[in-house]
Amino acid sequence: MKRFRLARRLSLRQLGEMTGTSASFLSQLERGRSGASASTLIHIAVALGIRVADLFEDADARTHIVLKRSQRPALPENRGCRKTLVSQRPLHEFEAYIGEFDIGGSTGELPYTHGGNHEMLVVLRGIVEVNLGADSHVLEEGDSIEYAPSTPHKTTNIGNGRAEVMWIIAPATSAAAELDRYVAWKPPINGGKA
Repeated sequence: MKRFRLARRLSLRQLGEMTGTSASFLSQLERGRSGASASTLIHIAVALGIRVADLFEDADARTHIVLKRSQRPALPENRGCRKTLVSQRPLHEFEAYIGEFDIGGSTGELPYTHGGNHEMLVVLRGIVEVNLGADSHVLEEGDSIEYAPSTPHKTTNIGNGRAEVMWIIAPATSAAAELDRYVAWKPPINGGKA
C-alpha cells in the first residue's frame, strides 16, 4: 500500500481523508501492525486507483516481467489512433503507452489533460504534430518532447505513412476503472505496413 501511496504522492493524512480513516491507522496497516476490513480495503484501493488484489501482490516477486506485443492491453481504436498499455498493472512510479496512428489519425478532436507531474512523448516512427496549449511542435522519428500533463495536448499524424509514439507518464495516474477499459491487442488490418 505504501508503494502505491508514495507513487501518487499522497501523505498518510491525505489518504486518510480520502478513505475516512486516520493517518495513524494507515501507518499501522502499512507496517503490518493492523488489519483492515474488506470495506476499508475497497475504499483504499479506489482512492489509490488500483484493484484490491493489487494490495496483496508481492512486489519483489514481480521483477523482470516480459510483456509480449500480442499481450498488450489496448483501447478501442479512436480517430485513427490505437493506444496500448506497455507497463504492467499494478502501475507504480510511471506508466507507458504506445500510440499507433493511421495517416491523419489523432488522439482526439480536442486537446485533453490528465493527472501526473511529467509526461514525455517519443516518436518511434513517422512524423507527428504535438499541440501543447497555444504551441505546436512537429516531431520526427527519434525526437521527443516533455511537458506537464495538465497542459492541454493533442497528437496528430501529419506524415504520409503510419506513425508510432510512446508516452511515459510519471507518476502513474490511471485509475483501475480506466485501465479496465483496455482489451486484448489486435494487430492493424494491413499487418502494420505503412
